[in-house]
Amino acid sequence: MPRPANLQTRGMLIAAGRELFFRTGVNGSGVGDIAAAAGVPKGSFYNYFQTKETFVSEVLADYWRDIESRLAPVLLEPETDPLERIVRFFDLLTEEHGRFDFRFGCLIGNLALELAQASDDVRDSLEEIIARWRELLLIPLVEAKQRGLLSSSVAPEEAATLLIESWEGAAIHGKVFRSALPYERFRKTLMRGLTA
Repeated sequence: MPRPANLQTRGMLIAAGRELFFRTGVNGSGVGDIAAAAGVPKGSFYNYFQTKETFVSEVLADYWRDIESRLAPVLLEPETDPLERIVRFFDLLTEEHGRFDFRFGCLIGNLALELAQASDDVRDSLEEIIARWRELLLIPLVEAKQRGLLSSSVAPEEAATLLIESWEGAAIHGKVFRSALPYERFRKTLMRGLTA
């Protein structure tokens, strides 16, 4: 009878993978590198993940769950103006990127660039995460529309998608230039575009 999986070891592998993927990408991080960074034998990796692609999808899901658990409540605060909630959400993401001098970008965008054409499984995971992100942004956007705070020319569904696309573009440029300026431009145009 096989031993039950050790959730602590699994979690250490995911944390190590997340760190390595930020620093060297998926293609620059072998299974041996991930296992070594987690402090477990290389053979242990396959006790927890069928393939490296499965592992990448799990790392992405863990990354998004972390963001969602910490930052999604900001988008749901009923006592705060709905458009201010959106600005605050992206401000918090920007602060997180700033802690690393804007060197690493967003794991969602990074892995989309690296793997969307190479792995259908990872692309499916990315699509699912983006859909969840979009649904979260729709909550304050729909509320803003109902309260007359959103421009009459702006559809909440399109705005949610455009916000994600624009944010990811800012994160990529921030990573390239190691600068907050792309994030500042995103913030500056965010409110203007929603309320114009």
